[in-house]
Amino acid sequence: MDNRRAQCGFTLLELMVVIAIVALATALAALALPASGSRALARDADRLAALLEAARAQSRAAGVPVTWRPAPGGFTFSGLPASTTTDGAPWPNRWLDANTQAALLTPGGAPLVLGPDPVIGPQAVLLYPAGKSAPRLRVSTDGLRPFTVENAP
Repeated sequence: MDNRRAQCGFTLLELMVVIAIVALATALAALALPASGSRALARDADRLAALLEAARAQSRAAGVPVTWRPAPGGFTFSGLPASTTTDGAPWPNRWLDANTQAALLTPGGAPLVLGPDPVIGPQAVLLYPAGKSAPRLRVSTDGLRPFTVENAP
């Protein structure tokens, strides 16, 4: 008869391998989930700041006034010298997230004026998710510096 005891249970190495696999699968699943409302809003705000700066540069280069205003489901640029960006793509007019809404924070709700003068007046846009009480973001400039994104009060 063999005096060796029958093996029952798992070894520590086997348990560690299983835990590592579960942790990796959890991390990959978290990355694959769609963006939360606040992350999607932040992406739209960053994109809007970049678009406003690009339009501002185009306005100065062409010497024509360019305006921006929100529209149902998106936004519009008026006065751009070309219907395409410098890389040949059309100017966007929709939000990345369908829930994003915008409100002008200018006197009387006037559109943002992006040029052609190198110094423009202070301007701001409030971005918020439709029907949610998530944090709101403000895309603004003091007229000298580039548009920046900050949490709205």
